[in-house]
Amino acid sequence: MSTSLRNNGAALLSLVAAALLVAGLALAIFWAPEDADQGISQKIFYVHVPIALTAYAAFFWAAWKALRLLWKGGERYDLESYTAVHMGVIFGVLTLITGSIWAKISWGHWWVWSERQLTLFLILFLFYSAYFMLRYSTDPGPRRARTSAVYALFGVVLIPVSFMAIRLAEGLIHPVVFKRDGPDMDGTMFLTFCVCFLGMLTLAGGLYLLELSGKRVDASLRELRERLA
Repeated sequence: MSTSLRNNGAALLSLVAAALLVAGLALAIFWAPEDADQGISQKIFYVHVPIALTAYAAFFWAAWKALRLLWKGGERYDLESYTAVHMGVIFGVLTLITGSIWAKISWGHWWVWSERQLTLFLILFLFYSAYFMLRYSTDPGPRRARTSAVYALFGVVLIPVSFMAIRLAEGLIHPVVFKRDGPDMDGTMFLTFCVCFLGMLTLAGGLYLLELSGKRVDASLRELRERLA
């Protein structure tokens, strides 16, 4: 994919994301009913959960690109995996921030260490944050690419553990919305959630393509300087 096509794709995804997110927030505020237990504070669900699921998706994408690198080789997969990890960490920060705001409003505490699902997501976030320390402690080259890929693959194991912790939690502090028999919400709430989630995924896709394009330009300029030196 050429740089111009990638930039056009990023711009298009950004516009679609903006439209979806505006529509989703409007639906959440003005159309979706209030939760019977939490009231209007529950509406942060339409932001917090899509952001968290988008973080998971970014880490899965990073692992897929890492697997492609280990299987086929190629510098492009290293850069794509690295960019996806970066996207996942950004959305992980947003997950922790929005989750803490929701916790303060609903529980009266910014953080509850006894809740395993919160702690496991924090561990997942810290694991992927350490990815950058590992990556930049090694000189650029095939060795760094392979080491980073293996690390990204190991991290993906934590994702289902973090996701399933909500369902396996003994306490009832963290709400369980998606159950085995389907989403525990009415049709208007589920539609609103889907619009917000699609908007977050599209936003992450646009940011991913934009950052990837910039990093590839930087790599090309670096290679040109080395040839001219």
